[in-house]
Amino acid sequence: MANFTVNRVETSPIEGQKPGTSGLRKKVKVFTQPHYLHNFVQSTFNALSAENVKGSTLVVSGDGRYYSKDAIQIIIKMAAANGVSRVWVGQNGLLSTPAVSAVVRERIGADGSKANGAFILTASHNPGGPNEDFGIKYNMGNGGPAPEGITDKIFENTKTIKEYFIAEGLPDVDISVTGISNFSGPNGQFDVDVFDSASDYVKLMKSIFDFQSIQKLIASPQFSFCFDALHGVGGAYAKRMFVEELGAKESSLLNCVPKEDFGGGHPDPNLTYAKELVARMGLGNNADSNPPEFGAAADGDADRNMILGKRFFVTPSDSVAIIAANAVQAIPYFSSGLKGVARSMPTSAALDVVANSLSLKFFEVPTGWKFFGNLMDAGLCSICGEESFGTGSDHIREKDGIWAVLAWLSILAHKNKDNLDGGKLVTVEDIVKQHWATFGRHYYTRYDYENVDAGAAKDVMAHLVKLQSSISDINTTIKGIRSDVADAVAADEFEYKDPVDGSVSKNQGIRYLFEDGSRLVFRLSGTGSEGATIRLYIEQYEKDSSKTGRDSQEALAPLVDVALKLSKMQEFTGRSAPTVIT
Repeated sequence: MANFTVNRVETSPIEGQKPGTSGLRKKVKVFTQPHYLHNFVQSTFNALSAENVKGSTLVVSGDGRYYSKDAIQIIIKMAAANGVSRVWVGQNGLLSTPAVSAVVRERIGADGSKANGAFILTASHNPGGPNEDFGIKYNMGNGGPAPEGITDKIFENTKTIKEYFIAEGLPDVDISVTGISNFSGPNGQFDVDVFDSASDYVKLMKSIFDFQSIQKLIASPQFSFCFDALHGVGGAYAKRMFVEELGAKESSLLNCVPKEDFGGGHPDPNLTYAKELVARMGLGNNADSNPPEFGAAADGDADRNMILGKRFFVTPSDSVAIIAANAVQAIPYFSSGLKGVARSMPTSAALDVVANSLSLKFFEVPTGWKFFGNLMDAGLCSICGEESFGTGSDHIREKDGIWAVLAWLSILAHKNKDNLDGGKLVTVEDIVKQHWATFGRHYYTRYDYENVDAGAAKDVMAHLVKLQSSISDINTTIKGIRSDVADAVAADEFEYKDPVDGSVSKNQGIRYLFEDGSRLVFRLSGTGSEGATIRLYIEQYEKDSSKTGRDSQEALAPLVDVALKLSKMQEFTGRSAPTVIT
């Protein structure tokens, strides 16, 4: 057993270490500066209560992106020096963000220990590699992201830090092999437990879904399936889940070998970046002539998802609404009913209509999964989602890409339980169109302007806030742009008072609400690593079932025109078009 000592290292504050909605994300070259990662990790330990550090159990893993393996060794050494008793690491440093949440909530160590929290090393859907992005965030003992009270404390600590502690004489741990390594230090024994990345998560999924019914669907000659991990950590689960447990063919898996640079791609599961899957599913310019019935993708850390049918895209806003509408019948975990549902403010109101129809509790929260976690911990919410391809439930406290895929497979299996011996298959498109016929359609699109000059982005938002002082002036401007757009009836900055802890989140997005139910929402996103990202959300509700089959961009064209001219987007940013349209 190797012995180590604790080394106190003098340091000084480094600017810009404020965690966003999903932790701290910067370029790798920033994280590899002297003391940069160390300062943030020590500031996090200093922000936690003593019982969550001294003698605690800490999970350290991530999506496997470039710099993760070095960062894991640094955090192990710092954990040992700060009095942590055990560090759990997924084999090869790989754990999806939802799997980390599951491990924190469910796993029991060989000595009976349970995790107190976790460092997750991911920049989610952002690119990876030496010149790309890295990220780190801390999750609490409930498996969910640290609340603002903790992240604010971390940031304050980064501005005053003078020292950090790191173990000296503690060798690097081989994280490619499962097993427990024991060390001895000033606080007694210190263990590093490297464990199989998939087992705990697969076990949890099998307790939620009816795997037998999904197996029957996948085995049917009428059904075909495709899953794209975009070379993210989802690949560490795909073969185990879809091939070994559910019987899918290995050829149905695309890009399922995790890579430090995600194969040079952008691991964001949308129509722009998941090009190979989109083509395989019969969409886009290079569309396959014989696409599968069902396709799905996950992002770098496998917490986001995209759902596709044959030549058909399911918007994330529709996806969560459809899962909620069908969950009780199709998913055993929800058979006794839903406690409530929730969505992020920019997400379309499709879920609101389902909640109203089913008499469910409904919550509209700011962007950031931690807001859902509070509702779930209080027993108020079962299913939730956000338009940025995040869907999940109260089985963990993170969004969960593979859970969403299994939810859709469960709905397809339920709808087709009497059709698999030769009847006509109920398709993804059928399910969505039936949902629109029942609940109406929310035409919806999102424009992302990435890496905009931060000053220009602030000017756009300030201009939009200033306009809100007079609704009549707004309507005069709108009618000058498009006479076929309804009048605005309200405009505000979204503010949320948490019903559980009473905390108030201000300035969560600028909203323009129209009398026909249309909405324009403008937000600055906190998930980029450079510059600013302006997100523009455009939505129109159509109850008339004879009008729910229009092309989405055509239906939304008048509102898009209003949004771009009202905001003076090109004038302020110099951008004539968005980086991504979803």
